[in-house]
Amino acid sequence: MEEPEMQVKGKKVTDKFTESVYVLANEPSVALYRLQEHVRRSLPELAQHKADMQRWEEQSQGAIYTVEYACSAVKNLVDSSVYFRSVEGLLRQAISIRDHMNASAAQGHSPEEPPPLSSA
Repeated sequence: MEEPEMQVKGKKVTDKFTESVYVLANEPSVALYRLQEHVRRSLPELAQHKADMQRWEEQSQGAIYTVEYACSAVKNLVDSSVYFRSVEGLLRQAISIRDHMNASAAQGHSPEEPPPLSSA
């Protein structure tokens, strides 16, 4: 064999070898292995982020419940202002009657009829 012929055959062998190595390096199982490595490295951090997000969601839900409960309590207080005004009017009438009775007792007279009830 001549040397140029050997060089052509050697070139063919090296080209086939290079192609085989390239195919093996890019085989699907190698790709899956690389994917598995990536998941193994990334998963703990992602799991921590998920746990943090769940904890923050629970805290947010608790805060939302507290705010809604407070808003409901304030609304109920506003709605009960009618009753507070009624109680205030009744207290004013009771104080007026008491003052009238005290004034009558101080004068030594028998208590007269209390003043008529007025709506306040």
